Amino acid sequence: MRRSHPVAAIAALTSAGLLLAGCGGGASDSGDSKANAATTGVVNASDAKGGTVTYAMADAPESFDPGNTYYAFIWNFSRLYARPLTTFQPGPGKKGNKLVPDLAASMGKSSDGGKTWTYKIRKGLKYEDGSPITSQDVKYGVERSNFARDVLSLGPNYFQQFLQDNDGGYKGPYKDKSKAGLKSIETPDDNTIVFHLKKPFAEFDYLVSSPQTAPVPQAKDKGADYTKSVVSSGSYKFQSYQEGKQLTLVRNPQWSAKTDPLRKQLPAKIVLNLKVAQSTIDKDLQAGNTQIDLNGRGVDGQTQAQLLTDPKQKANTDNALGQRLIYTAINTKVKPFDNVECRKAVQYALDKKAVQGALGGPIRGGIATTILPTDLNGYQKYDLYPQKYKGDKLDLTEAKQHWDKCGAGKVSTTILARSDRQEEVDGATSVIESLKKIGINAKIQTYPSSKYFSDYAGVPKFTEKNNVGLMMMQWGADFPTGYGYLQQILHGKAISQSGNSNLSQLDNPEINNLLDTAIANPDQAAREKAYAQIDRKTMEQAVIVPLTYFKVLNYRNPKATNVVSTSAYSGEYDYLNIGVKQ
Repeated sequence: MRRSHPVAAIAALTSAGLLLAGCGGGASDSGDSKANAATTGVVNASDAKGGTVTYAMADAPESFDPGNTYYAFIWNFSRLYARPLTTFQPGPGKKGNKLVPDLAASMGKSSDGGKTWTYKIRKGLKYEDGSPITSQDVKYGVERSNFARDVLSLGPNYFQQFLQDNDGGYKGPYKDKSKAGLKSIETPDDNTIVFHLKKPFAEFDYLVSSPQTAPVPQAKDKGADYTKSVVSSGSYKFQSYQEGKQLTLVRNPQWSAKTDPLRKQLPAKIVLNLKVAQSTIDKDLQAGNTQIDLNGRGVDGQTQAQLLTDPKQKANTDNALGQRLIYTAINTKVKPFDNVECRKAVQYALDKKAVQGALGGPIRGGIATTILPTDLNGYQKYDLYPQKYKGDKLDLTEAKQHWDKCGAGKVSTTILARSDRQEEVDGATSVIESLKKIGINAKIQTYPSSKYFSDYAGVPKFTEKNNVGLMMMQWGADFPTGYGYLQQILHGKAISQSGNSNLSQLDNPEINNLLDTAIANPDQAAREKAYAQIDRKTMEQAVIVPLTYFKVLNYRNPKATNVVSTSAYSGEYDYLNIGVKQ
């Protein structure tokens, strides 16, 4: 149910001209607090060690297992205890998109026309127990996360699609009786790993920034239960984990700054409190009891209204883009939305201004008309389904014409949203109100973020059985390119039976081919042109209704050090080196 007071307050703020002006603001290396300072510089830069950094989260993550997760905030957070082959250098805004070696000693060496990629792992690396980290552990990490989909289904499946996987016969390490593993990943020695692909992949260095390339010692793997006791290859290790309550990390004594130019290992302890009400998190951030909201999706509506009317508090906020889109996915496998005319009717009928208000107003994102966000290379401005208003009332002429062509009459359907994201529930409620006007009666069903993709929205059998025609979705780039943004939500081969992100179940041969051809092209400009073409062709299919180009409004705790908002992790703060003032 929509909460009226935040939206009303935000509307008042908009008319009064009190909203933050995008991502401007001065850099702050000296620590003086200004609005948006962390989007242009590092706030409270410090190498001071000690203390406890406290994180909090309104729900619980789907998993802490780096090979079995797909939320940006866990990809960000997991780097504290799991080092991928490459990662992103901490930096403000787009500077945070700079890719650098992490577990690898250097970027990959490409051969065979871009079908073979070789990495050398840094020497002297150790797990928390002192045992050496080897290339075989990286190989095993990729095998378990991409091929044992019946056990670990929550991450992307890029490697499964692109590796030469023994003609599809490899079923993952848990079912591999030979223990030989994939032939398409070679480890000629303990410090070398070679990936053999079916076809060229020009952006492979970005792909291996996924936590799926973090090493996993096979002898310590516990399958789905590995999330409870991940073996650390990073600067911190698990001290204790109470499922659904709290995770505590402490310094990994085997970590060495000599083998890691990125991490600083500043706090003595990192505590993550789970299932804390968002309003409580907001209060604790302002009081200094919590340094970071792990979700990184911003304060709630009531807190937002308070912050923006208090200049002192507003100075500690960061309003950032993060290569993200909020949209409604239309399920092409559920009638009548298997008909493109029905989907086009939804495009015209869904009142985006009303949804924008429900989501938090312009400060939380401008109205969207494309699938690619404005801050990703390849974005081109266009609008295939322009909305016309008479005052504040949306003109439904085009919507009704397409609905008549569709011939569905009055229909009932279900829309899904995440229960722990009130703004998403509010957005879904607004969608329902819009669609009633053309004869679509939708009921809302909500589920927690931790189960949204594993059990509900991401399970095609569930959505088809339960007449789920519409799903609320927020999507950010897996890596900051058009392919890293588009592939997992548009390609037919990305459709999974659990943990699915292609919620519309789009499997269009032309779009699939454009994606496949683009990623094989070594010419970056040509790839970006193709990504824009894919965007437009997908909108012609009307399977995604873009709502807003998401902007986060985070509160920056003045006690936290090394705070910087990064595009690489959806506008969140970079969690790699956050400390606390002593």
